[in-house]
Amino acid sequence: MGRLTGKVAFITGAARGQGRAEAVRLAAEGADVIAVDLAGPASPYVRYEPATRAELDETVKLVEERGRRIVARKADVRDLPALEAAVRDGVAELGRLDIVVANAGIVNYGRTWELTEEQWQDVIDVNLTGVWKTVKATVPTLIEQGQGGSIIITSSVAGSKGLPFLAHYASSKHGVVGLAKVLANELGEHDIRVNTVHPHGVATGMTDDSMKDYLERSPMLGPIYMPALPYQVVQPEDIANTVAFLASDEGRYITGSELRVDLGNINR
Repeated sequence: MGRLTGKVAFITGAARGQGRAEAVRLAAEGADVIAVDLAGPASPYVRYEPATRAELDETVKLVEERGRRIVARKADVRDLPALEAAVRDGVAELGRLDIVVANAGIVNYGRTWELTEEQWQDVIDVNLTGVWKTVKATVPTLIEQGQGGSIIITSSVAGSKGLPFLAHYASSKHGVVGLAKVLANELGEHDIRVNTVHPHGVATGMTDDSMKDYLERSPMLGPIYMPALPYQVVQPEDIANTVAFLASDEGRYITGSELRVDLGNINR
């Protein structure tokens, strides 16, 4: 504990799941937090329940219980001015910015040729363009401070292989890998590190029964999802552990990397 004392982290999708776990873990390591979440519906094609303002408030409570300060804002990662305002407010109150966790994302399912244009665009806009806008809103502050930094982007197993029924999601998660690799090169001279984290299934509630239905109708595709280790899902805290490592000085020489927390799925 205490690896991030004096640091400030900006986290998107912070109301629950991985984002909340990351906020709590980084706070436990000594960081103050700027927490952003849409806290409402992101797309009519998303069938699981959206995060709420009450859940974002709970993240605030959990961070404060760990003795850290937090600035929370309701904002959509598709809204660049809202992200920039959250950064301004957070830095004004907390004094600086050191860590950026681009975590916000959505998912839904469908055969590639059956996806609607809106269904495709919603996922790309949140998961890929939203990450770019998060970077655009935060990187100028990191550069201006001149003290380095760490950017961690949530990708997925779907950012490394062609998971069926997830063409839009896989495209977005492959896309953020390319974005991270470019940023790692561009920002290296500023001692700002950029990496992606690749989870398999995480117990966040971001799923619905339609995936099961698709796999039952196409059983040959099921093995693509099988892990190597004898578990089916990891917990949000397991991803937060990796994020804390990458944010800390223990990861100070790691950039442009794809860290797998995937139960060995990509290796199969």
